[in-house]
Amino acid sequence: MKNLLIASTSTLHNGGYLDYLLPELKEHFKGCSEIIFIPYARPGGVSHDDYTAKVKAVFSTINIAVKGLHEFKNPSEAILNAKGIFTGGGNTFLLVSQLYKNNCMTVLKQALENGTPYLGTSAGSNICGISMQTTNDMPIIYPPSFETLGVIPFNLNPHYLDPDTNSTHMGETRETRIKEFHQFNNLSVLGLREGSWLDVKGDSIVLKGALTARLFQPNKEPLELPAESKMNF
Repeated sequence: MKNLLIASTSTLHNGGYLDYLLPELKEHFKGCSEIIFIPYARPGGVSHDDYTAKVKAVFSTINIAVKGLHEFKNPSEAILNAKGIFTGGGNTFLLVSQLYKNNCMTVLKQALENGTPYLGTSAGSNICGISMQTTNDMPIIYPPSFETLGVIPFNLNPHYLDPDTNSTHMGETRETRIKEFHQFNNLSVLGLREGSWLDVKGDSIVLKGALTARLFQPNKEPLELPAESKMNF
């Protein structure tokens, strides 16, 4: 049974890394003495080692050890044997490229479908959808495919931002970009605001956190879904 925590972001304004999720993570990874961290997205170009060290420091506060996937000679085998998995944020194009390069995309999907507890934040959440095409990230590298894990039956737009009515910025809004996506794709897209996450247990997908999420569907007006909504659209 799938057991996923899919979060919009790792860090809230004026908060520390994963601070707001720690109470959830204690329960989510209950029984896991060690998890594997996938550092491939490398935010800001940070090294795999430094990114993993940051994650280790946080998880040590809840008595869980962390080992970076880059430390294993056989990454796909490590994923299949993992007790728990966390994929961090950064650049989704880079993350997806590395998962395919290391033959990890299929085995990661297999592990999650088989019930390995999973945490994704930002880019690590983007890959849970059908495709990575609704990411906010720059295409700094060309992955072999935009297809991702498909462990939830729709796409995500983490860090979803509403238009600022006081701003003079004239560029496209997130809503505009998603409407562009729907000119060529029929997938539903959930705009997940910072501080929100999806709790996935088997086929049940529930919106958590204090905020609403914005649902975009082709040829329909966007909907605001309140916290605790079941994602059964």
